[in-house]
Amino acid sequence: MSAVFNFTFVPWFRSVAPYIHKFRNQTFVVGVCGEAIAAGKLPNLAQDLALIQSMGVKIVLVHGFRPQVNEQLRAKGHEAKYSHGIRITDPIALDCAQEAAGQLRYEIEAAFSQGLPNTPMAGATVRVISGNFITARPVGIVDGVDFQHSGLVRKVDVGGISRTLDMGAMVLLSPFGFSPTGEAFNLTMEEVATSVATALQADKLIFITEVPGIRVRPDEPESDDNPIDTELPLAQAELILKNAPPGQKPTDTDFYLQHCVRACKAGVERSHIIPFAVDGSLLLEVYVHDGIGTMVVDEKLESLREATSDDVGGILQLIEPFEKDGTLVKRDRTEIERDIGHYTLIEHDGVIFACAALYPYPEAKTAEMAALTVSPQSQGQGDGEKILKRIEQRARAMGLDSIFVLTTRTMHWFIKRGFAQVDPDWLPDARKRKYNWDRKSQVLVKKL
Repeated sequence: MSAVFNFTFVPWFRSVAPYIHKFRNQTFVVGVCGEAIAAGKLPNLAQDLALIQSMGVKIVLVHGFRPQVNEQLRAKGHEAKYSHGIRITDPIALDCAQEAAGQLRYEIEAAFSQGLPNTPMAGATVRVISGNFITARPVGIVDGVDFQHSGLVRKVDVGGISRTLDMGAMVLLSPFGFSPTGEAFNLTMEEVATSVATALQADKLIFITEVPGIRVRPDEPESDDNPIDTELPLAQAELILKNAPPGQKPTDTDFYLQHCVRACKAGVERSHIIPFAVDGSLLLEVYVHDGIGTMVVDEKLESLREATSDDVGGILQLIEPFEKDGTLVKRDRTEIERDIGHYTLIEHDGVIFACAALYPYPEAKTAEMAALTVSPQSQGQGDGEKILKRIEQRARAMGLDSIFVLTTRTMHWFIKRGFAQVDPDWLPDARKRKYNWDRKSQVLVKKL
């Protein structure tokens, strides 16, 4: 095994560990569009889902079947009809949907039953259980359009799904529901996945789709200057939907976004849109900080808070690289444990991405902001400004008139945010005695 592989694998695996711990015993609802299965992506998707389940995640898998139903319709010389982003399911379309669902369930169960040596499924035991967990009602007649056998979710059997997940099985749902009279209704994968995620109060709703995610500027083509918006605040997602043109088709990006917003507003912590075209997109989205698609998130979920003794290890891990390259002054564990009450941090999914400490000098009505650090993974996303604002709030609450920093590398960042350079002699006497004249740090002050 090459040394280069060792060098990259070990830090990568360590970086994934916090997410493995974070997601254990959580519930993910994963909606896979029928286009992904038609494109031959099922074997790799099954392997990735089995891997995630093996790390303690409870999974509800909802499959779509839009292209498969359309193929059955074409074979019968029948045309697919849509309105309001929903299929109009006449009796022939209902027959085609039932045939397609049966075939896909067979293929999905077969994919999770593989156990060939030297494959990711070797040694995996994945029980897949389906059932009549969805009660449906008819869409009815909307704007003069009779949707016939198309339906909407009326009720989700939360107890039945939860008991199945607690048994260690994966729940597989087709986009079908049944009325109390036994009538079958054709549903959409997106509607089923969103309703199930909301009813279960799942930790994640993930759509694996034919669209790559939400673009920062949706009207412009894909480019390095117009990347995918990897994290979309709920308010911004709602604004995009408000400005979206009417008449959404199932392949439109906004079609998926509306379901992400609905889930997020109903208490599902995070909703994702990721592309099936990228192999391993599910693993990249779940276990890499920036992900590969778009995550809709309520900003309140990102934790900006004061540190506790449990955070010492995470703070040390965050600041260590910056101490090694000389950006920060070396602090040992004992010092951070002693001063932990001075620290403010930003935590995301159990990982600390930014921190700073506030050391007051009440006699001089000022305080030092020290060890301001933002992880390279989240630089440029405003975490530094968030920490700075919280530090300023803490200083004002103490009745202080200013805060100051000592820096050798990041003077311009502070000047742009209202700091002014002063002579080291300005420092409070207690701090001046500890000033390292050899390091020649710049002293910058901000009036509050």
